[in-house]
Amino acid sequence: MNKGKGRKIVNNVIVHVILAILAIIWLFPIFWVIMTSFRKERGAYTSYFFPKQLTFDNYIKLFTDTGMINFPRMFLNTLIISIFSCLVSTIFVLSTSYCMSRLRFKLRKPFMNLAMILGLFPAFMSMVAVYFILKAFGLTEGNMLRVALVLIYSAGSGTGFYIAKGFFDTVPKSLTEAAILDGCTQFQVFYKIICPLSQPIIVYTVLTSFLAPWLDFVFVKVIVGAKDEYWTVSLGLYNMLEREFIYKWYTPWAAAAVLVSIPISILFIIMQRYYVDGLSGAVKG
Repeated sequence: MNKGKGRKIVNNVIVHVILAILAIIWLFPIFWVIMTSFRKERGAYTSYFFPKQLTFDNYIKLFTDTGMINFPRMFLNTLIISIFSCLVSTIFVLSTSYCMSRLRFKLRKPFMNLAMILGLFPAFMSMVAVYFILKAFGLTEGNMLRVALVLIYSAGSGTGFYIAKGFFDTVPKSLTEAAILDGCTQFQVFYKIICPLSQPIIVYTVLTSFLAPWLDFVFVKVIVGAKDEYWTVSLGLYNMLEREFIYKWYTPWAAAAVLVSIPISILFIIMQRYYVDGLSGAVKG
């Protein structure tokens, strides 16, 4: 018995040591970026890890030195595109998931199979075709670029319905059948019964829909290109590290990286509480 207990202790120690090492490896780059954002010395490379002088000048520079790189405008562009893409994508995904879960119609299974096959291909394979389609509709110039990016991020979101559909399948069909017998329409069933019981998957959909445009680089690079007035934060951060900017903008780049991560962190912290509450409600239901 003592041998078994000792072996269990050794196993726990080994597991915790491995987890601690992995945590350090994962947190080190984040800590390095934060420390660099407060470094007063310019340039990309230094012979020391901890800054010799700490300052908030890098954060101030992002909002005051907007002649070459306008970070506030990039941040606002990203926020607007992410919010609208999130709203449209969430509606598309939840609507499609409900239809696939509760309704029965011709070509339902072929559509689901086609959506799964299309999901196996990386999105960037279509970016050239998407660009010329947007150009044909006049969406690659001026303010229409923001509309184009919203369309790109939300147009294909409905095909990623499988996770939400799987969650909707767990909601008892007897609830929806009873509501229909009482005179509810399909929309009322979806809005008043399915959605309140599906807060976890709604939160998941909102988070993924918001993160996609916030973190994307490839499509922004192709669609927006050199039009810096419509850059998002990912494209702006990339250009901060160009050869002509890197010495002056390297430490502000680290500050920008910290600021970009704040909305995502806040969104997750807020949504996490609703995720747990929604999951508890779904279990009770």
